[in-house]
Amino acid sequence: MNIKILTPEFVVFEGEVSSVLLPGKNGDFQIMKDHAAIVASLTGGKVKLFTNEIDEKFAGHFTRESEKESVFSFSLKSGVIEFNNNKGIILAE
Repeated sequence: MNIKILTPEFVVFEGEVSSVLLPGKNGDFQIMKDHAAIVASLTGGKVKLFTNEIDEKFAGHFTRESEKESVFSFSLKSGVIEFNNNKGIILAE
């Protein structure tokens, strides 16, 4: 599935991931391939991407959480996600 993370200043990430863990208003939730369409607000916390690698141009924005599981995180203050047809856009602050 394809995820794009945008801030007002720049594109944080765009690429293929196996899943994404997000800090929702009512707690963390995970979106995997073929997830139902969703629009949700996000609170302060970490967006965790489960992917084999992150392109060099995006790597500076991420912290590697786990070496063996290939989990990368990005901190945000708030935001919103729209996910449909295995494509997600996260608008982050």
